[in-house]
Amino acid sequence: MAERSTAAVDVADNSGDEPLTAKADQATADGVAQNPERDTENNEAQGSGGTESPGQKASPPELHSGHKLARRYRLEECVTRLDGFSSWRAVDEKLRRAVGVHVLPADHTRARSVLAAARSSALLGDPRFVQVLDAVEENDLVYVVHEWLPDATELTTQLSSGPLEPHDAYQMVSQVSSAMAAAHREGLAHLRLNPNAVLRTSSGQWRIRGLAVNAALRGISSDIPQRTDTESIGALLYATLTQRWPYENDAYGLSGLPKGVGLIAPDQVRAGVHRGLSELAMRALANDGATASRHESACTTPEELVKAIGEMPRIRPPEPAFTAPPEYQRTTYQQGTYGRPAPRATQPMQPPPPPLQSRTGKALKWAVSALLIAALGLGSWQLADALMDQGSSDDTNNTQTTDGGDKGGQKGRVTAGKLLEIDSAAEFTPSGSGIQEDEVSLAVDGKPGTAWVTPQYRGYPNFGNLAPRKEGSGIIVDLGKVRTVSRLSVDFYRGGQTVEILAGGEDGSGTSDLGDYPERLTSLEQTGGNLSAKLKEPVKTRYVLVRITSLPPDAGADTYRGGISEIRIYGS
Repeated sequence: MAERSTAAVDVADNSGDEPLTAKADQATADGVAQNPERDTENNEAQGSGGTESPGQKASPPELHSGHKLARRYRLEECVTRLDGFSSWRAVDEKLRRAVGVHVLPADHTRARSVLAAARSSALLGDPRFVQVLDAVEENDLVYVVHEWLPDATELTTQLSSGPLEPHDAYQMVSQVSSAMAAAHREGLAHLRLNPNAVLRTSSGQWRIRGLAVNAALRGISSDIPQRTDTESIGALLYATLTQRWPYENDAYGLSGLPKGVGLIAPDQVRAGVHRGLSELAMRALANDGATASRHESACTTPEELVKAIGEMPRIRPPEPAFTAPPEYQRTTYQQGTYGRPAPRATQPMQPPPPPLQSRTGKALKWAVSALLIAALGLGSWQLADALMDQGSSDDTNNTQTTDGGDKGGQKGRVTAGKLLEIDSAAEFTPSGSGIQEDEVSLAVDGKPGTAWVTPQYRGYPNFGNLAPRKEGSGIIVDLGKVRTVSRLSVDFYRGGQTVEILAGGEDGSGTSDLGDYPERLTSLEQTGGNLSAKLKEPVKTRYVLVRITSLPPDAGADTYRGGISEIRIYGS
């Protein structure tokens, strides 16, 4: 059942048709389907976001397990059959992998919008979203093929056992907000962002499924898509902190708020809630331009929410708890009694007399002492003589060095320099979309134990061979002003990454345009856990780019991941 939940793009529950920007005291229909995976009833809440009348609904295509689409996708199990379309777990026989498929008739009133949404989502290519793999119209059918993540768990399932830890909730809202901000920059909205649409992989990364497609399948639209998605993120954070849905109706297996009391801050619903995250949830849950937050203004776009998260102190993961090992117990075998009776108790042995207490022993001690004193005296005399010789040699050398310095002999010598202060850092995003922008500061915080880590990419070490990552990724360091750089040292999350270090010109802008970094400080090559370089000639620059083009293998089969732990720049 866990596998099924990770595959189905959340389309079966009768939830979310009413925009989340509804007032807190209004009832919502989120998550009230009796059987979300087998629901075949008409969607009674369709009127708020749909575009068709009941008389226009097309009948679902007659499909069955074993049916093949495009002679490639073999349908295995129907996970949703609702409102004229169905969703399946299937097998891509060409690539031998599990996939998910949405199928609807080509004459369905939403078929055109579903195809357009799927193709737009596929062009985004952001690994933080469940990827659309194919969108086809064929044989009077329209079908959309997407990733299937058997190792991922829905947020709904995680909340069934209780609220998340503050660090997990912080990671969820950070990654989801950053991903949705990137989507909105490309003109894409979700509009059905709920606990069924947010997944956590076995590696701890958060993924979002159904971008644009979920809303198109259900005929949902919004005049304020950014605000709708932002409030949805606020509802997700509220649920992770309190295990309650921030509206009066129950939804997604969560109890709603008491009727008639309005929107209550999470730290008033449950004791021990992190105060900063509680405030953040209330700022995102804006209602008609107002907010229940006690201090700050409301966040109405994912970009504003990302900025608010960046202004918060970072929440560290809890320290691992170690249990004391059991006290060591000696066995009878170790005590020497295995196979025979224990020995009888005997009287304790008398300790032997101290050594060298006889007359001969005392004479021997005096002789050894005399030899040691003589050896120390001889060694001290030889050491003093050597130091005097070295002092006279140093005087001669100093004189020669001074003469050489007057003649320019010291010109061009490169000193190691001091550790330069880093003013700020940003992710290298040549395509305009980042991957882990909220973790960039971990690579310049002076703590080797923290790191900026990429997501896990499948199939190809060059960031999954995705078009937005064709120039790689990395971190741009801003020194605050033009400085003279003479040495660099970079610690990596793991060895085996292909890396180069570049510098911008003295008037460099520090953008993510690779052409702004003409100075090559190191060659492009595979590195170990550290890359250190002492420059032959100092370079004057303000911006330094650590660029990664290829990632090392990760723990899973055919997966890749890398990152940067610490960047240190020396100079003057």
